[in-house]
Amino acid sequence: MIRQESFSLTGSNNKLITGDITFDDTNTTLPLVIFVHGFKGFKDWGAHNHVARYFAQNGFRYLKFNFSHNGVTPDKPGDVTDMESFASNTGSKELYDLDEVIGFACNKENFLGNNKVSLLGHSRGGGLSIIQASNDPRIDKLITWGAIADFNSLWKPGQIKQWRKEGKIYVENARTKEKMPLNLTLLEDLEQNADILNIESAAKRLNIPWLIVHGDTDINVDVAVGKKLNELQLNARLNIIEGADHVFSAKHPFDAQLLPKQLLAACEASINFLKG
Repeated sequence: MIRQESFSLTGSNNKLITGDITFDDTNTTLPLVIFVHGFKGFKDWGAHNHVARYFAQNGFRYLKFNFSHNGVTPDKPGDVTDMESFASNTGSKELYDLDEVIGFACNKENFLGNNKVSLLGHSRGGGLSIIQASNDPRIDKLITWGAIADFNSLWKPGQIKQWRKEGKIYVENARTKEKMPLNLTLLEDLEQNADILNIESAAKRLNIPWLIVHGDTDINVDVAVGKKLNELQLNARLNIIEGADHVFSAKHPFDAQLLPKQLLAACEASINFLKG
């Protein structure tokens, strides 16, 4: 029977990381996949629970979590509402959170206990996963979906002057049209930790199996970025999904029973890669 169990951890700045693991309760020793959500994303966005169940049905335990500063609270799990936390998020905070989650998953005293894990990162979470996997011997395999190659690609270059002057900029929630704040600390963190947060450099260092999945109609992160990552790490495998956008035709909220064709293709390619 497929089950989902929740957990919580203390993350960056003592803020809460909430997560869940979806699994077949007839076998709790199956390989573990950790999903890393992207910018403005969260663990229960769109079809993420459907994807978790699909992986569990195909022989994996699937863990997903909310970064401590992604702006989603336990009492409102379906949207970004804590704008103060969202504004104060940084790449370093997310790397700290990700490392904490992996440590929890690899602790044999926990229900999740596992020696090796695979990371599956989407968009900005893909960039973070590349960095983490390049430095972490606990990571066995890496999959990225629509991954960025540079954190600075998440805002317009022309915004930086205003950002420094006013101390924050705003990005739009495409669904709600709400203006979401980003504090200057995000930019300063990228500048102060430029070597650590260099996705392209991390891609070159990777020495584990890596599947790069990208949609050929992605207007948020162009497919050229996926090709560039593959050029940086020729041992990686590139899978371009025809007709797929940045979220592989999913949406939020997601009320369908079946995965969209493009998202199913991304899942199947990922599962085949993990089993290969």
